[in-house]
Amino acid sequence: MALESRLELRLSQKLILTPQLQQAIKLLQLPHLELSEFLNQELMENPFLEETDEEVPPEELSAEERENAEREVEHEDAEAPIEKLMNLTVDEYFEERSSDGRDLGYFTPGTVTPPSFEQFLTREPDLADHLLWQLRLSHIPDEIRKVGEIIIGNIDENGYLAASPEEIINGAETDEATAEKALRMIQGFDPPGVGARNMQECLLIQVSVLGLNGTIIEKIILNNIEELEKKKYTVLAQHYNVPIGDIMAAIKAIEGLEPKPGRNFSSTAPHYIVPDVYLIKTAEGYQIILNDEGVPKLNVSSFYRKLIQQDNDFPKEEKNFLVEKWRSAVGLLKSLDQRNRTIYRVTETLLDLQRQFFDHGVEYLKPLTLRDVASILNLHESTVSRVTSNKYLACEHGILGFRFLFSSALSSDMGNISSTSVKNMIRKIATEEDTQKPFSDQKIAEMLQQQGIEIARRTVAKYREELGIPSQTQRRKLTK
Repeated sequence: MALESRLELRLSQKLILTPQLQQAIKLLQLPHLELSEFLNQELMENPFLEETDEEVPPEELSAEERENAEREVEHEDAEAPIEKLMNLTVDEYFEERSSDGRDLGYFTPGTVTPPSFEQFLTREPDLADHLLWQLRLSHIPDEIRKVGEIIIGNIDENGYLAASPEEIINGAETDEATAEKALRMIQGFDPPGVGARNMQECLLIQVSVLGLNGTIIEKIILNNIEELEKKKYTVLAQHYNVPIGDIMAAIKAIEGLEPKPGRNFSSTAPHYIVPDVYLIKTAEGYQIILNDEGVPKLNVSSFYRKLIQQDNDFPKEEKNFLVEKWRSAVGLLKSLDQRNRTIYRVTETLLDLQRQFFDHGVEYLKPLTLRDVASILNLHESTVSRVTSNKYLACEHGILGFRFLFSSALSSDMGNISSTSVKNMIRKIATEEDTQKPFSDQKIAEMLQQQGIEIARRTVAKYREELGIPSQTQRRKLTK
């Protein structure tokens, strides 16, 4: 086949996202905390943005002002010094900056309380620090101390040893006997059970610390973990030829052991949920309030606004910078305003569609999809998805994710019913059942079918697992 080059003319349609549109999409999907961080970052980088106490709508320059500014950008010979700014004294500069109400970072002595030195701690001691502290207090040879440090470095946040014996030996360049001796020493540290290689070993270490060696408790952990997980207490009583009461006492002691000894030393920082919208019920109805706490209120700086309007002899690069930052500031304020309007509209639509839920509870939650809301608001489905993703709504029923209000439908005698409502029914059945005779998935399905809900056993099992409800065997509790 011969190779040749030629010119072709093709027509095609493409969707090009402008920088302002990309910024609007980015702002729309940011939750409350990330939005606050993003705006604070923009506030530091863009001189045209300033923080204000009042809501100010985004403003633009007039057509004449914009033409003058752009004409200055096109001027090639604008290299004259800026005499006005060069001759501006320090006192005049700060006086002019403070005239528009901006905080310059200064404070009057005695008006601000210095922070406590305790607030300067980087972090609390974790499990590794606690173990290393005990290791340093131990009178042991340096070789074992070195192996102990490597073992501690391979203990996970739950307190279990995550490395194999071969990896410990190779990393410490020692022999098997020394590594085993160091491991036994670490397993004797606080908290009891730390350094175990599996849960069975963890429980056995704690049994040894409690002085319960040779008891039926140790035998069950050592030989009957599978029966213990499936709660086959009668089988255990027959196997050890003891009364069921002794088995129940042993089980109660085992339940008091700690399967994750490193849990109390976890250094994981808590993740706080900040609602993006508050839905407050009043005598006149519901009031929708967008949460702006911690979010800076932005405005275009009057100082730089006047500066770009004046006929200054700025060099072209500086003029380009000012015009670009001005456009970015105005675009950001527009995108932020559009974001708030869209979130408000979506919340208002969800309130109308799920009014029964907000009035009476989860039993009245209706089936709803993103497409339903998008069609009502004449928006694209992806826009509604961005609005409801990773955002939370605070109402009388608690702080709920927006996606909680969306669910699939199941058929019933009363029409379609939300799968979330069905899950709530399953949770209620499991909570109110007899713990000695819990219901099976088939029985729960039959109970729901008696209420007119068409549901299969496998669907009940799926919803039960999503709710974190154990199986029938695991929910069964025996008494003496």
